[in-house]
Amino acid sequence: QVQLVESGGGLVQPGGSLRLSCTASSATLDYYAVGWFRQAPGKERELISCISANAGATNYIDAVKGRFTISRLSDKKVVFLGMNNLTPEDTAVYFCATDPGLICTAGNLFHRRTDFGSWGQGTQVTVSS
Repeated sequence: QVQLVESGGGLVQPGGSLRLSCTASSATLDYYAVGWFRQAPGKERELISCISANAGATNYIDAVKGRFTISRLSDKKVVFLGMNNLTPEDTAVYFCATDPGLICTAGNLFHRRTDFGSWGQGTQVTVSS
């Protein structure tokens, strides 16, 4: 399994921006679709964006579409989540993951957690004035 580490979270005012990084420490991410998830207090973890293994497909949930951008670094070891125009509703712990149960194809964004996924430890994003 690949080891993942998230970074880039923090406290930001409404309307602000952050860029989260998901770095693979033990292998490249060439062969994996990668998902960004978030979990707000008292809520279930949700998949918000994904990028396919060849970066040919990127998908977003409606709540973040047009504000968030997922991308891969050319060295294949980092996946970013750029977040603009943040609102308090975006406050959550953000996780990246690879998982055989993650489906990321053109127009399709789906995840069913398996025992074979790799998850980072999460990074806190707080949007508050």
